[in-house]
Amino acid sequence: MDRVKGKVAIVTGAAGGIGRAVCKLLAQEGAKVALTDLRDENGKNVVRQIRDSGGVAEYWHLDVSDEKEVAQTIPEIHAKWGGIHVLVNNAGIAGVNKLTHEMLSEDWDKVMNVNVKGVFFCTKHTIPFMQKGGGGSIINMSSVYGLVGNAALPAYNASKGAVRLMSKTDALLYAKDKIRVNSMHPGWIWHEELESFASKAPQGMEAFMKEVNAMHPIGNVGLPEDVAYAILYLASDESKFATGSEFVVDGGYSCR
Repeated sequence: MDRVKGKVAIVTGAAGGIGRAVCKLLAQEGAKVALTDLRDENGKNVVRQIRDSGGVAEYWHLDVSDEKEVAQTIPEIHAKWGGIHVLVNNAGIAGVNKLTHEMLSEDWDKVMNVNVKGVFFCTKHTIPFMQKGGGGSIINMSSVYGLVGNAALPAYNASKGAVRLMSKTDALLYAKDKIRVNSMHPGWIWHEELESFASKAPQGMEAFMKEVNAMHPIGNVGLPEDVAYAILYLASDESKFATGSEFVVDGGYSCR
């Protein structure tokens, strides 16, 4: 308990899946958690759950691809609790699944605006507060497909590769300010989006999940909590010597 006690943490894409699990765990371990998302009712419901369990949390509506919104929201969070110590850039979208030569420019831009610009904007507007506060930890959500190839979702994969290198660059730029920046690389994680995708699989949900489980040497896909515990480590002072690294939580997928 209390692994992040006294810290203020911002989590984007906080209303479901990995983001929701991260928020609950950080709050359970003592952080004040700022949840941001576009799904307002879901986000507010997570806040209620955290408060009912004795945690501290607040919700902000935020489109991470809109710099004006980011520039307004981050200072509001700082003013609410007097500091920002942790930023989890979790918001992201998969986009359309088309071959590269079939993708439209707007298909590509939509993914990049959220997955890459969103990380850039939130980092840009959080860094000054971390500098003034004497340091912090930024955790950027990449993917196993930011490390290895995948014959699907070209824009998504490119965006996650970009997040990986952005994390290393910022780790170098801000190490002198005691700001650590790491990237997180989950394998397939069971949450609402994957369940919806699996339910539409032509071979049926059970056959689809059997195939996906087999892709992971450990024998199954992960759970949001599996990623949340890795993020908790990076958010805490336990990881004070970890920066510029890729944290892989993929059941062995990328070992193949």
